Amino acid sequence: MPHDHVHIDPEAGDRRVFAAIAVNLGLTIAQIVGGIISGSLALIADALHNFSDAISLIIAFAARKIARRPRDANMTFGYGRVEVVAALINYTTLILIGLYLLYEAAMRFADPQAVDGWLIVIIAGIALIVDVATALLTYTMSKSSVNIRAAFLHNVADALGSVAVIVAGTLIMLYDWRLIDPIITVMIAGYILWQSFREIGPVIRILMLGSPPDIETRGVLDAVHGVPGVTGIHHAHFWQMDEHHAALDAHIVIEEGRWSEADAIKERIKTVLSDTFDIEHTTLELECARHACDAPSDFGGRGHEEVAP
Repeated sequence: MPHDHVHIDPEAGDRRVFAAIAVNLGLTIAQIVGGIISGSLALIADALHNFSDAISLIIAFAARKIARRPRDANMTFGYGRVEVVAALINYTTLILIGLYLLYEAAMRFADPQAVDGWLIVIIAGIALIVDVATALLTYTMSKSSVNIRAAFLHNVADALGSVAVIVAGTLIMLYDWRLIDPIITVMIAGYILWQSFREIGPVIRILMLGSPPDIETRGVLDAVHGVPGVTGIHHAHFWQMDEHHAALDAHIVIEEGRWSEADAIKERIKTVLSDTFDIEHTTLELECARHACDAPSDFGGRGHEEVAP
């Protein structure tokens, strides 16, 4: 697991996210009004994407607050995974917006509309400044949070979309090329969809209790098996508790004649897992070699067929 996390004071981080929400909501309103007045679908498309950023930041803000709640009887692992759920909501929303924009662009190809190029360029220019400012507010936090990273990537896409809209407005002013408006809309929608599908996979993997993608599962099992006094490991469950923490549950078979060392062997296993893979949460069920599980599977529990890693 990565060790280079960036830590920011929670209250300072909250202030950054709140400021980003405020400027994005203001920009969204300005873009929608400008898009309606100018008749630009591309500007409205950029506004919808920007609005999704504002919503994602609101969700991120709430998720950050909830994630800091202490563990309790109902959530014994704590509330940290709420940020992963927030990221899933944000990416799913982006996918829906991208598909809607493709539909609207198709309608414009069939019936091109007159567009006010000057107004497009002015509003998109303002949007570009706001997008860059918002991205700067969330950049540092995005390095250590899948939730904030989703919001940050939205703003990067917005900045690129604003550049594209400026280009469209300029071409409309110079050449009255109306089709550039839906063409730019398709480009914005395509980028939104590409970005969302690329980022949603790791989020789903965490929620599906998948193993960390940067750690070889078989390597973890081999490392445990290599600890002196261990003759087997089975019924293993290896998953991500959240974006930064992995957990391992497993049955460990202790070599015959060394049961008196079982506790010491268990501590050596925990040390290996912590030092080598940064796995701090482990639950190990020890079995003596004479009474180990019959025909155990590497993964899962009793009654489960072995699954290849």
